[in-house]
Amino acid sequence: MNKLYDIICGMLSIKLVEEKPDFVRQKMALRGVNVDLDEFLSFSQERKAMLRRIEDLRYELNKTSKQIGQMKKAGEDATDIIAAMKKISDEIKSLDDEHKDIEVKLQNLLLNIPNIPHESVPEGLSSDKNVEVRTFGEKPAFSFPVKPHWELGKDLGILDFERASKLAGSRFAIYLGAGALLERALINFMLDIHTREKGYTEVIPPFIANAESLTGTGNLPKFEDDLFKIRGHDWYLIPTAEVPLTNMYREEILDSSILPQRFVAYTPCFRSEAGSYGKDIRGLIRQHQFNKVELASFTLPEKSYEELEKITADAEEILKRLGLCYRAVVLCTGDMGFAGAKTYDLELWMPHRKKFLEISSCTNCEDFQARRANIRFRRQPKSKPEFVHTLNGSGVALGRTVSALLESYQQEDGSVLIPEVLRPYMDGLDRITPV
Repeated sequence: MNKLYDIICGMLSIKLVEEKPDFVRQKMALRGVNVDLDEFLSFSQERKAMLRRIEDLRYELNKTSKQIGQMKKAGEDATDIIAAMKKISDEIKSLDDEHKDIEVKLQNLLLNIPNIPHESVPEGLSSDKNVEVRTFGEKPAFSFPVKPHWELGKDLGILDFERASKLAGSRFAIYLGAGALLERALINFMLDIHTREKGYTEVIPPFIANAESLTGTGNLPKFEDDLFKIRGHDWYLIPTAEVPLTNMYREEILDSSILPQRFVAYTPCFRSEAGSYGKDIRGLIRQHQFNKVELASFTLPEKSYEELEKITADAEEILKRLGLCYRAVVLCTGDMGFAGAKTYDLELWMPHRKKFLEISSCTNCEDFQARRANIRFRRQPKSKPEFVHTLNGSGVALGRTVSALLESYQQEDGSVLIPEVLRPYMDGLDRITPV
């Protein structure tokens, strides 16, 4: 097998799909995904037969080449043998071309198959089968009518959606004055906790990624409609810092002694939100551009579920210190993202909506992304390379955090209190008052 087939076709492990197709079908059914493995297996068998034929022809070619050498040395006419050798060479070239075509078909099939859920993931095909595992804080109570964050932002003079629409279109926002300061304060607050207390290395990555990077994380090819592509280039605006962080070690073999590697990055994120028709998109909830602090980790396989608990706890710590009411849920098989083997969602209580809203997804992708991006490690200097496990989590998204802060800390006089932990980042400002 060539390198491309081994790595890119190995998202689920090519051996697993070939040897246990019924198992893969069963796991995909739990996710609500119907995969045509019959087509894949047919191509796989055809490919194997073709490789055997190519090997036989190359053996024949080598044997014929030796025969020609012997005939020429003996002064004999080798014209017919040379003509036969050319036919063999032409057939090998033709089979090689067909072999490449089959590999492309196999790659395309496997690139669109999601990860296999971990055995601990609850079964279910919709979010109502997600399982709440813990909650934090009390839902704020109000003695006055609760305003949504977009009204509060306008009254306080810190959010302007109308002028943002003039600049770029719908589902963009302009932060002004104390609003811009609040967003920046949150970014610095989150980065300080993750770097100074939780052991993450801060990264400022490119905000543009190539197709290889997006394929590595599972965004391409299946979710291209959710991306913003840059015309004339093989580049996309990143939908999350998970993309550049996960691909930092693409095509590398790491020493196991450096694992785990933990990174944190603040980046703007860009999403077309192609599948958001009919969803609540008011205010800052579902923007085309938003800021986020992202956590990413590379670990030994046997440590990855311990690492998932850490990443989730680290994201929760941000919400706890901000005094926001939230809950943690483990997603069911049908509600997980494409690359996930197990995911915890953190959901903030939104007073105006009177419901919880996802603020962070913390996911163990196991070796799914590592296979696509060819990220491996060695336990010993000469040992066989193994795939790392990759994890990621929002630590956390800024727009929804601002939304929850404005709604949860609003006062009857129209002002909004600033949580104490943020005041040092806001020059001591303790509240934002209406303009």
